[in-house]
Amino acid sequence: MLKLRLSMGGTKKRPVYKIVVADSKFARDGRFIEKLGFFNPLLPKEKKERLGLVTERIKYWLEKGAQPTIRVARILGENQIIPMPKKGNNPQKAIPKKDRKKDSKEEAPKAETAKEAPKAEAAKEAPKAEAAKEAPKAEEKKK
Repeated sequence: MLKLRLSMGGTKKRPVYKIVVADSKFARDGRFIEKLGFFNPLLPKEKKERLGLVTERIKYWLEKGAQPTIRVARILGENQIIPMPKKGNNPQKAIPKKDRKKDSKEEAPKAETAKEAPKAEAAKEAPKAEAAKEAPKAEEKKK
């Protein structure tokens, strides 16, 4: 399957992306069919040098059945090449990341205690059963 996606370039902590057409099986920064533009996220949104697109070739590949990734679809939607994709629903995004981790840690022990309760009951019953088995043996030894 053909994908319109971002291929990362640049140096450490200074990313620059190429917008490329590639087979979905190829590595992200690996082999691609054609370069269709570039995207520099470090520049302000109002700068013209932030984004460069070859619209004729993008439309050609979309007609051939290439599917854009979510990020590329948003970039193309902002430039009115395709309709803007609908926004996803991520209710966790409004919560700061450190608080998200706290919530998941609080939920985890509750789930674990619920799972451990039947095990604890079984563990309590097991010593009783073992004691019942050992009691007749102890009586036999006394004889």
